[in-house]
Amino acid sequence: MSKRSRRRDPAAENTVDELPSREEIANLQILCEDAPIIAVSKPAGLLSQGAPRGVFCLPDYVKAYLKYQYDKPGNVYLGVVHRIDRPVTGVVLFSRNSKGAARLSEQFRERQVKKTYLALLESPPPDEEGTLVDLIRKIPDQARAVIEPSESNGAKRAELSYRVLGTHQNYTLVEVTPLTGRMHQIRLQFASRGCPIVGDQLYGATREIDLRPLTSDYTTLIALHAWKLEFQHPVRYDTQVINAPLPSEWPKFAGQFLL
Repeated sequence: MSKRSRRRDPAAENTVDELPSREEIANLQILCEDAPIIAVSKPAGLLSQGAPRGVFCLPDYVKAYLKYQYDKPGNVYLGVVHRIDRPVTGVVLFSRNSKGAARLSEQFRERQVKKTYLALLESPPPDEEGTLVDLIRKIPDQARAVIEPSESNGAKRAELSYRVLGTHQNYTLVEVTPLTGRMHQIRLQFASRGCPIVGDQLYGATREIDLRPLTSDYTTLIALHAWKLEFQHPVRYDTQVINAPLPSEWPKFAGQFLL
């Protein structure tokens, strides 16, 4: 999807937001549309929200899809209820009305949503399955975090559980369930144990997603994928499970571990 800039007149009032064109949303992958909920598969390199002025972010593409698909006049409402990191791919959930957005946001806030990720590590974790617990602190004015030995300096408890799905050479696919929502916690917790996520040079990775040596100072795609979301439907209150297929850029052997 293109990251073409928005064109707005800041002096104009009640303007209609410019959105991506039909051609620019052609590759948007819709995973689910059910009453107020709409879920999409976010590609790497695209912000989940809050793009700087002049850049489209994921909600802009979803709004454009709704506008063209349902011939909606004016601005399109879309409730953003959670997000994933820019270099991460996978399921992102939105609401088409404010009531649904409020109910879904509450589930995320109260940690009632089960999130399942897939991560391809450069080396195996300490055990076949287990729980990782650390204290994580966000570095002020930087898009990164560190592990601290105590709760000083604003460090907060981070916990996740994982299990190994398969290993090829030294590369290991793990299924991860974060139990807290700290900044970069999956990336940092595995990296701190000597098994960084493939492509994640910020936390010590040495290999690109295609397993070639990593030479760039910044990568737009890391091998961390928001695979499944399990939550309560905001209208019917039944359990919903939405999953996103692995991106085609991942090594083929990773997908074979899911069969």
